[in-house]
Amino acid sequence: MKSCWLNNQNNENLIVFFAGWSFDEKPFKFLQCNNYDVLFVYDYNNFEIPQELKNINQYKHKFLITWSMGVFVANLLKDIFTDFEYKMAINGTISPVDNEFGIPVKMFELTLKHAKIGLEGKFYKNVFQTEEEFQKYEKTPVERTIENRVSELENLYSEIKEQKEITTKEFYNFAIVSEFDKIIPPKNQIASHNKNTVKVLKIPYGHFPFYHYSSWDEFLECK
Repeated sequence: MKSCWLNNQNNENLIVFFAGWSFDEKPFKFLQCNNYDVLFVYDYNNFEIPQELKNINQYKHKFLITWSMGVFVANLLKDIFTDFEYKMAINGTISPVDNEFGIPVKMFELTLKHAKIGLEGKFYKNVFQTEEEFQKYEKTPVERTIENRVSELENLYSEIKEQKEITTKEFYNFAIVSEFDKIIPPKNQIASHNKNTVKVLKIPYGHFPFYHYSSWDEFLECK
């Protein structure tokens, strides 16, 4: 795992964000941080906890926002978030490859098989709801190499297959599900959250809803 600060101004409020597969901080820099320090976590080629994430005891108020595959990864590390006031999942589940509660297995394995080709175009077109959003992304695209992103997906799938029975045990407080998500079927997301008694808010966007918000704390206001 890697991490970077989007804002580090010794605020008393902290948001930790776990990104989805293949992303880095570049497409998210437009979001205003306001009175929050924001720590961005990404690149799951390994699951070692970044040093920055170990040194956050000084914050008075801490919030976790996770997206896509980041929902699964943060749940693996649930013990380090016990003192967080609020934990939110966006367009992801704790069972990310699952015919009922995540991406259907055949669909995921096709994505993995053709990951290099998908990363060169089609995958990101499906991430965004409209051509306008995709063009906006192309102005500040991910800068990681395709090889790095392919190996990340392979590592994620290895970890997913090792996790037999995953439960939240009241880990996530709230979930946002985009009704036009082309990556993870919305009905599967809702089924997962209902199973784990997580409150759900449906929004009329695609898998990457962030362009419809202007600041990180707007997500906390959705609860």
